Amino acid sequence: MTNPVIEPTPPQAVIPHDATTKQLTTIWRELLGVESIGPEDNYFDLGGDSALAVHLFARIEKLFKVKLPLATLFEAPSIAELARLIVSQSSPDTAAPVPGENSGWSSLVVIQPAGSRPAFFCMHGAGGNVLIYRELSEHLGSDLPFYGLQAQGLDGGCAPLARIEDMAAAYVKEIQRAQPSGPYFIGGYCMGGTVAYEVAQQLQAKGQEIAFLGLFDTMNWKKVLVPSSMGKAYHGLQRLAFHAANFLNLDFQGQSEFFREKLRALKSRIPVWKGLLLVKFGGSTSAAKSESLVLAQIWRMNDAACTEYVAKPYGGVVTDFRPLKQYRMFDKPDAKWEQLAQGGQRIVQLQVYPAGMLVEPFVKHLAEALKSQLDESMRQSNPLNK
Repeated sequence: MTNPVIEPTPPQAVIPHDATTKQLTTIWRELLGVESIGPEDNYFDLGGDSALAVHLFARIEKLFKVKLPLATLFEAPSIAELARLIVSQSSPDTAAPVPGENSGWSSLVVIQPAGSRPAFFCMHGAGGNVLIYRELSEHLGSDLPFYGLQAQGLDGGCAPLARIEDMAAAYVKEIQRAQPSGPYFIGGYCMGGTVAYEVAQQLQAKGQEIAFLGLFDTMNWKKVLVPSSMGKAYHGLQRLAFHAANFLNLDFQGQSEFFREKLRALKSRIPVWKGLLLVKFGGSTSAAKSESLVLAQIWRMNDAACTEYVAKPYGGVVTDFRPLKQYRMFDKPDAKWEQLAQGGQRIVQLQVYPAGMLVEPFVKHLAEALKSQLDESMRQSNPLNK
């Protein structure tokens, strides 16, 4: 079994100026509402989330003239590390990006690099970034390398991809750059499962073994009809009911944790909604609004790509992680994978309702079930066990 080979980043020779550290500290204090922040404090431990990250990186772009994707926080989660990266990017010795090129930016994000187990490659959802997988990776433990694939275009350096097939082709190159040969362990949540399905198809077409393909609450979106106005209203009521069911399914401590997580998720959508409004009504082009426009464009294109994607039969096993119940508009046989998974389908039902699978405290249940399925797939892919 081949483990990924991620080339180590050479030590930074550039020492960040005190001014950079001080300016970053001021920004973090204002955004996080925390007065005492040390240079080595972790952004996420201080309460940072993807919504605040949008504003953080917009402020960084405006102040330092450096544009960084949100997933940079996995690589540089502290002020000291972020300052080193900013100074390095701002250095006169750094070559200017060539127009039309992505200046070294990669869709592959190292979320958790260590561990002796086979690596898991997880595709982004409709929002395009992979910060949503941080808690899942933590619950999977430090012995399982976890890599995310973020959407092209998040850095503003190139246009987002508009077809699932094109996204998959780009991500296959990134995956094989990290791990040249299989067996591969692949998955994704919601829209990310759709991309993972096509990634598995393309890797198989190259003669590679797919040891595991996990889809987390993912539909065959082409088979889901666009609802009427009445159907949309009913869908909205179901969403509220499922949120309430998840909340009432917990003890007091769990309810508090769930409420905080849902509030963070809601906040993370605000920049996207703002971007959608800017697209419709126009507006100024400040850094924060520019970031919102990018996120909104990616979200819209990803949604459209899902509904246009025609899934073909897959010559392997699909492991389908499902909530306890499903939205009525999604709950039909051809919207799932029974008819397409030629190697069979494993259904793993989790004790959670829709929109809660990646949210604390429910994400630990997904992690436990995923780890069990990965272990089983690893045993089956081991030549000694065949």
